[in-house]
Amino acid sequence: MVTESVNPDTTLIDELSTIEQVRLMNAEDAGVAAAVAAQAEPIARTVDAVAERMAAGGRLLYVGAGTAGRLGVLDASEIPPTFGMDPARVVGLIAGGDRAIQHAVENAEDDSAQGAADLAANGLTAGDAVVGLAASGRTPYVIGALEHARQLGAFTAGLSCNPDSAVAAAAEVGIEVVVGPEVITGSTRLKAGTAQKLVLNMISTLTMIKLGKTYGNLMVDVRATNEKLHRRSERLVSIATGVPPDEARTVLDACGGSVKTAIAMVLTGTTAEAAKALLDRHSGFLKGAVAEQKGRI
Repeated sequence: MVTESVNPDTTLIDELSTIEQVRLMNAEDAGVAAAVAAQAEPIARTVDAVAERMAAGGRLLYVGAGTAGRLGVLDASEIPPTFGMDPARVVGLIAGGDRAIQHAVENAEDDSAQGAADLAANGLTAGDAVVGLAASGRTPYVIGALEHARQLGAFTAGLSCNPDSAVAAAAEVGIEVVVGPEVITGSTRLKAGTAQKLVLNMISTLTMIKLGKTYGNLMVDVRATNEKLHRRSERLVSIATGVPPDEARTVLDACGGSVKTAIAMVLTGTTAEAAKALLDRHSGFLKGAVAEQKGRI
């Protein structure tokens, strides 16, 4: 496997100065984005399939082990505060359970039946989407999960960092981001981990955009749970509408802190209740709601 092979460019990394080591690692990392770019088409197919299922009420479930599993849990955990999504709609499953997020539970990844069992325990249905993550592309836990998901009729994508991988073959769509040998042989938390994080960023973020969770590039469904996010909410309303921060704060207070509703109120000149009704009619898509109201004026 490419991910387990020795990198000829880093065999003497332990003899280099610190600045040389930094530059060498940075040079290795520079190729990761190009490897992701080479998989643009299967990534786009995955985004479309995930968005379609989530728009119909389905869920996105990430399944992985080790570093890959932790990356899936990380991405899933960041969707609710960023996009106001119900935490139950994007789920990260890792071999070995929650303990494996902070501690190595290495043997857990060899249990293919457990991968299927964990999805079953989470009530997987044909309306869901499952993304299996495995840098090696051969992790039994992930393969078992993908096979179970396909049998149920759920959408499946397999993300790996080796060509012609078993994980890709087990899924409806295979995403194989081949980043080459690691700086430290076999340490796939490095380039492979970076590549997987980039792909997960795309899958979740673009899915949320397709679900109307942004207005242009503004995160208008953000949940303000601390002072920083309250200030961000005010800035978002100001940027989208042109009103000063103090007015943005007043409008946000009138609609319970909802950035999307506040923007709709200002841009359509309606009340909070009317703005929310407009958004509901357009399934939360702010541009559609604003266009409808402006068409009436």
